Amino acid sequence: MNRKTLVLPAVVGLLAPVLAACGGSDSGGSSGDAIVVGTTDRFTTSKDAPAPFDPAYAYDVGTWNVLRQTVQTLMIQPRGDGAPEPEAAEKCGFSDSGNERYSCTLREGLKFSNGDPITAKDVKFSIDRARAIKADSGVFALLSTIDTVETQGDREVIFHLKSADATFPFKLSTPVAGIVNPKDYDKGKLRDGFSVDGSGPYTLESEVKDDAVVKAVFTKNPNYKGLLKVKNSKVEMRSFQDADAMGTALEKGDIDVMTRSMTPEQINKLATAAGGNINLNEMAGLEIRYLAFNTNAPSVKEKAVRQAMAQVVDRGELVAKVYGTQAQPLYSMVPATITGHANAFFNKYGDPSVSRARTVLNKAGITSPVKLTLHYTTDHYGSATKQEFEILKKQLDASGLFDVTIQGTAWDKFVPAERAGDYDVWGMGWFPDFPDADNYLAPFLDKDNFLKSPYSNSNIINNLIPASRREADRLTASKNLTAIQDIVADDVPLLPLWQGKQYIAARDDITGSEWALTSSSTLQLWELGRGVSG
Repeated sequence: MNRKTLVLPAVVGLLAPVLAACGGSDSGGSSGDAIVVGTTDRFTTSKDAPAPFDPAYAYDVGTWNVLRQTVQTLMIQPRGDGAPEPEAAEKCGFSDSGNERYSCTLREGLKFSNGDPITAKDVKFSIDRARAIKADSGVFALLSTIDTVETQGDREVIFHLKSADATFPFKLSTPVAGIVNPKDYDKGKLRDGFSVDGSGPYTLESEVKDDAVVKAVFTKNPNYKGLLKVKNSKVEMRSFQDADAMGTALEKGDIDVMTRSMTPEQINKLATAAGGNINLNEMAGLEIRYLAFNTNAPSVKEKAVRQAMAQVVDRGELVAKVYGTQAQPLYSMVPATITGHANAFFNKYGDPSVSRARTVLNKAGITSPVKLTLHYTTDHYGSATKQEFEILKKQLDASGLFDVTIQGTAWDKFVPAERAGDYDVWGMGWFPDFPDADNYLAPFLDKDNFLKSPYSNSNIINNLIPASRREADRLTASKNLTAIQDIVADDVPLLPLWQGKQYIAARDDITGSEWALTSSSTLQLWELGRGVSG
């Protein structure tokens, strides 16, 4: 096996206040058999989640990876990260000195995949629709700084913001800002099922069985006009029950590419094997894992309980025993490679200490052991999640300060229960919407946070987040971002655990796999091509 390592450029610390226009390019592509991509992501419909592929609802890495292929946005995050670039737009930029007015001019000749022309009114419809529906996924909060959307003629869209937001160009690159056809999407309600209609590089046909997608077929959109060059004519995405089944399919040649989620054992095997016809690409990742708390729940309502947990958890042991070199301990919600990161939890708690944790509980008058149930999803982040929670339980129980039960639940039941407030403590992962510290803080701590958490800090919401967004230079914003992280370390509404790398494996006749997955775990299927084996 040949192992290839891709090191992506460091995430930028400066967001240009005005973005230059980028020339468009009609997609080129090669013909031939469809490239088959495997994933353990499951796409299902249910009473609680009837519209998984609606841009106004979707808010997880799997569904966004479907929408990024099919629904076009004004801006797009480029190869290797960096500042966003115009995609459906010909040019975009702030048009005032206060970063509160953002204007975009659409490319000429834009069309939806069915041939209907795209105008500025379609962009306004799409953005206003997501903001008005306010889906319980919480994705609409990404557009919360918008006050009004104005159109001038067929090609100009002007966003009037409530306050300065240097991260706004990034937000226009996310699927919730995707352009949809008013003929296909109702203004006031979500579009149920698995149909997607947009103007992205591909169209989508889904093969469905028992309310779940078993195969998604992405076909090159002949009407696509944007920044991307499509290097294939068709890609099939197949969902597997587990990573082992997906790995077997790759070895047999039933699939060409294997994406998330691989097991640590699979990654180690691919990384150390000699010879063979499968290439593994590794890149620095921006994925994080953390524990979330319902701060109104009796078991963890007292801050001292959460602080004691933060004092006991041994991230180093957790990472070493489950993920090895594939992850690293994380002491903030913001990854170490992002501008504005601060080791807030380490600064406050230092190394794990049962004695210090006991002191925290005793001072608060809390009797130990504190009984807790830690909830995790069995099928969304990979099979290693169970082992991770077994180790967390062992660490907390061994302190004598906690009596922990762990409970695993499938993702389609886990998410509704978490949103309904059924869990006191639960494990989650975060794949950033865009690579900026704001996106590791605001979604959890601002108004309308996507976790539906009752935790609220007025200084964070009213002062620190707005102040950080006023700074186009993200290094300058670090003072306010650090203050937010310090408050989180003290209050512990969230407990960061680790930051992980990203991996993609492909058979050796597949080209472009090194670009097909970003550090944010975004799939870029248009980068894949078919070359010559050997």
